[in-house]
Amino acid sequence: MASPLSSASAFLLLSLSALFVISPVHSLTCTSQSFTNNAVYKQCLDLPRLSSYLHWTYDQSNSSLSIAFIAPPPKSDGWIAWAINPTGTGMKGAQTLLAFKSDGDAMTVKTYNIKEIGPITESKISFEVWDLSAESDGGVMRLFAKVKVPGNAQTVNQVWQVGPSITAGLPDQHELQTANLNAKTTLSLVGEQMASPSGADSRTKMKNIHGILNVVSWGILFPIGAIVARYMRTFESADPAWFYLHVLCQVSAYAIGVAGWGIGLKLGSESEGVQFTDHRNIGIALFCLATVQIFALFLRPKKDHKYRLYWNIYHHAIGYAILVLCILNIFKGYDILQPAKKWKSAYMILIIVLGAIAFLLEAITWIVVLKRKSSNSTKR
Repeated sequence: MASPLSSASAFLLLSLSALFVISPVHSLTCTSQSFTNNAVYKQCLDLPRLSSYLHWTYDQSNSSLSIAFIAPPPKSDGWIAWAINPTGTGMKGAQTLLAFKSDGDAMTVKTYNIKEIGPITESKISFEVWDLSAESDGGVMRLFAKVKVPGNAQTVNQVWQVGPSITAGLPDQHELQTANLNAKTTLSLVGEQMASPSGADSRTKMKNIHGILNVVSWGILFPIGAIVARYMRTFESADPAWFYLHVLCQVSAYAIGVAGWGIGLKLGSESEGVQFTDHRNIGIALFCLATVQIFALFLRPKKDHKYRLYWNIYHHAIGYAILVLCILNIFKGYDILQPAKKWKSAYMILIIVLGAIAFLLEAITWIVVLKRKSSNSTKR
């Protein structure tokens, strides 16, 4: 039985190695951009989300910030928005400039003071703004403005967004994907570089950690533990080693999974107005089922006990339910986090390989069991 276990361990190590690699998300291209109005800005920045760019000039003499925000809307009749948030780092409190097509191809810019998460209406913002304009061509929209910022400001919290459409002159809700939710940074007004967007980065890291912990625990360790229990116990020489290995895999999966689950709860509590209901509910169900499964170990009857059969039925049923739910929820997590496609593909390949190993071991198990029965029958 060393071969299946060695194979499983090898796949686990390869998966862990792959999951901790993070690739770059964008490249610098803002320096190659120009404008039809021949505007020139002192600084430019490739924003880290939504394929967006910001050009700006800060005039300390009058505390004015001239900006050109560039982004591709999801659809040709969509909208783009750029905002300064004087009270926080997210959408709530953002003093927003929003550009869209109003009549035919004519562009317009309106202001929105976003006081609450939800539908918004045009309103005056807390900053003085002038020279508002916008243009659209080649699938990209450009928003131009000048904004009066506090005279002593060294940095400002900027938020940007893109949306799919306009209805009755009002912007429809944008998507709630990771890129949309993390479209925020701190902009340095006096330095050459943008101040570190620690809030957004730390949140993204938490999401990545949440995903990695759950993939490693529910998505890899738990299936391997199930394979060990299902197939190693067929061989008498593996008893009781298979049991301790099974317990090690499942208890480790539970401990790591609970850590990932806790991070998920924290992320959910900090995401006002954003809910991934199915992912959350399946995660809660997994935690409850796994907790019951772990504590059931303390109630495990001996092999010859009259209730052992019923305990086995319960244990196997709950175990297979957890197995199905954890794999399903991992794919839902991939859809939410939207990492590079290769990571989802790598996990799919891993599951296929584990499934193939299980299928092969299932055939071997039946062969061993049938031969054993035949041998016992011959001896009689």
